[in-house]
Amino acid sequence: MTEYNQNSHSVISFHNFPAQEEGSALAGYAALIDAHNLRIPLPAFLSLIGKRHKRHIKGRWHIYTPRHRPEESLQGHLTFALKNEGIDLCVLKALFIKTPADEIAEIVGSEPTGRYSRQIWFLYEWLCETRLDIEDTKRGSYVPLVNAALQYPGPARDSRRHRIRNNLPGSRDFCPIVRRTEKLDRFINLSLSATAQEQIGKTHADLISRAAAFLMLKDSKASYAIEGESPPHTRIERWGRAIGQAGSRSLSIVELENLQRQVLEDFRFVLPGLRGAGGFVGEHDRVTGQPMPDHISARAENLESLLNGMIETYQQLKDSDFDAVLLAGVIAFGFVFIHPFEDGNGRLHRYLLHHVLADTGFVPRGLVFPVSSVFLDRITDYRTVLEEYSKPRLDLIEWRPTPDNNVEVLNETIDLYRYFDGTAQAEFLYECVEETVNRTLPEEVDYLKKYDELHGFITSFIEMPGRQIDLLIRFLNQNQGKLSQRAKGNEFSQLTPLEIEALEDKYDEVFAVAER
Repeated sequence: MTEYNQNSHSVISFHNFPAQEEGSALAGYAALIDAHNLRIPLPAFLSLIGKRHKRHIKGRWHIYTPRHRPEESLQGHLTFALKNEGIDLCVLKALFIKTPADEIAEIVGSEPTGRYSRQIWFLYEWLCETRLDIEDTKRGSYVPLVNAALQYPGPARDSRRHRIRNNLPGSRDFCPIVRRTEKLDRFINLSLSATAQEQIGKTHADLISRAAAFLMLKDSKASYAIEGESPPHTRIERWGRAIGQAGSRSLSIVELENLQRQVLEDFRFVLPGLRGAGGFVGEHDRVTGQPMPDHISARAENLESLLNGMIETYQQLKDSDFDAVLLAGVIAFGFVFIHPFEDGNGRLHRYLLHHVLADTGFVPRGLVFPVSSVFLDRITDYRTVLEEYSKPRLDLIEWRPTPDNNVEVLNETIDLYRYFDGTAQAEFLYECVEETVNRTLPEEVDYLKKYDELHGFITSFIEMPGRQIDLLIRFLNQNQGKLSQRAKGNEFSQLTPLEIEALEDKYDEVFAVAER
């Protein structure tokens, strides 16, 4: 049996994170990781038992008082973790693989009706897909598995054997968990979907239709730009139409493969469908051609299991009261972390955001939230939330280069992709959704109203074809309401100085300070 006594000594640092306080001791998941030498991504927050008699937070550490100190045992630290830190499936799975079954049975036997002993029992059997030699519990109230004060739960399914309400937000094959934070609670309470619906209800249907068409193309173009691509306008339009249909078809592996074919026109150098080999995101050494990964994709043999698990989780959560933006975050980011295709993963990842928001009714029918354009505007933040997942996992993945300068993963990595903390990604996505609802959508509708007013003035002021009016307004937009000397000497050389002055004055009156 593992000894935990070493954790009673003063901790100076843990995995290169200074302990912040002298005389402190590891507790909960940190103690379990240390005692069992678990090679897993560290939890977002770690726990210490300090000397002060007031709980506080310093950086990554949650520091508890001496009275919170758990018993120095597997049961003690597991109970502390479940009670104070919530459920970390990646840590628990790695721990249970190293833990003899009789030790878990002993914990259950010591407190057969205890809340935390039953949670430990359920989680062991659920994660390890095994059944301990323990009779079903007959006494005790049903208790929820996920503590809603710490993490966002899914819909509950009762386990009679353990008298546990399994409210994990996912399936065994894919179950990211989002921590409850003040920021996310604030966003959820804003009811952004209702705000968008209200804005649309006050706007003429024609304006909304035109705004939707523009935003759809804007999002498609931004999605390619994020990948560093500038495709022909026809391809941008085609992908924009696909985005516009998001939520209208059921999610499946076949549907994802069909969408990949819409993203990519030329498959001469890319094999369509799920990868049959390794994959990574990064560069190649300029001299040797060797891979230099920033992110390593899931193993090819795990792709069907992971994607089926992702789809099962989506089906389970979409009709529940699980928040739509949190769901979009874990599904879309989970997909791009898995990286199941040779190419097209980034654009499909962003498509999935549209799919979830449309399918759950969060986005008003017929409208596309241009989250890709907000991602593009915040590209550094976007890359940061991707790296928050990828960087801690690189050192945990053993790989070697292949003759074609790809990567071959040598160790089992599936749990890295199906069990992760999706909080950072959810917070970033909610920030982008809020910006879309409160700034991007109102600004586009406002622009169209002003455009129509200016267009009407030009029509009544000068006889000019519609396409020429569009060009004139575009030139005025591009030059802060002034017609450039080049435009005066070319496309609009026939306008008189007085006409130009009148047009510029009207532009200033209509658009005022608002710039497009």
